[in-house]
Amino acid sequence: MSITVRAPAKINLLLGVGPVREDGYHPLDTVYQAISLYDDVTVSTSATWSVSVEPIGEVDCSGVPLDDTNIAVRAGQLLTAHHGITRFASIGISKGIPVAGGMAGGSADAAATLVALDRLWDLQTSDDDLLAIAAELGSDVPFALLGGTAHGTGRGELVEPVADDGTWWWVVVPHPQGMSTPEVYRAFDALGGGGTSTAGVRDALASADLDGLAAAIHNDLQAAALELRADLRGTEADLRGAGVLATLLSGSGPTFLGLVADQDDAHHLREALIDAGHPGVVVATGPVAGTHLVNYV
Repeated sequence: MSITVRAPAKINLLLGVGPVREDGYHPLDTVYQAISLYDDVTVSTSATWSVSVEPIGEVDCSGVPLDDTNIAVRAGQLLTAHHGITRFASIGISKGIPVAGGMAGGSADAAATLVALDRLWDLQTSDDDLLAIAAELGSDVPFALLGGTAHGTGRGELVEPVADDGTWWWVVVPHPQGMSTPEVYRAFDALGGGGTSTAGVRDALASADLDGLAAAIHNDLQAAALELRADLRGTEADLRGAGVLATLLSGSGPTFLGLVADQDDAHHLREALIDAGHPGVVVATGPVAGTHLVNYV
């Protein structure tokens, strides 16, 4: 028997970053939103741990590790350790989330693997325990389980749902060359600053205020990422030239987002950006559900 579970990409509507802590992490004040780009993870019992990856559409999967360093394998190992059992699984990932794009594709895979193996082996892991295991794996993994729109604190792993009465449309512009999150944070530390509050974004979401959201979205890491990759300024300029309401770097980059008014605008602007030399542009909406079962086979 195999189980397939789907997990969404995340964006940070606001990413406020504080100075580095003694443990090496930066305190975050962020608002996550799950959007309609997905990875599907299919698991089945096996004699050893293994992982395979295939792209959905034009996603470049060449940078995804296919050994025990893959976060999905580590998720399975932590789950079995939590239950004190010795089991192994084959993990197949169908990847629609850009790799190293600042959209937490690896975190989505880890969250999907936790849920899939829990169902496959009928482990009945509590929600609290799944969230605790997810937090061990990475700051974005708990949100991948939760989905929707949420306020993240700590290093991002402490998540609480927030009121969000809107349906938001995004033009997503990935880049074929990924970025290293640690390098972006080091550049951020060198520049200083940060600590932007999420209050304005949360207010706009609660009242479904499109103009308010466009004015409030912000990423404290964006200046650092653009210092490392000046070519991304051209992507942002193309988005603004196409007529988006606001631009936003996703996480630590390099994916850029454009906020638009509705689905029709999103598809119109996608075509304009493709004509401007961005062939991988996709349209996404949010918020969407977090990690969820697709089917039993």
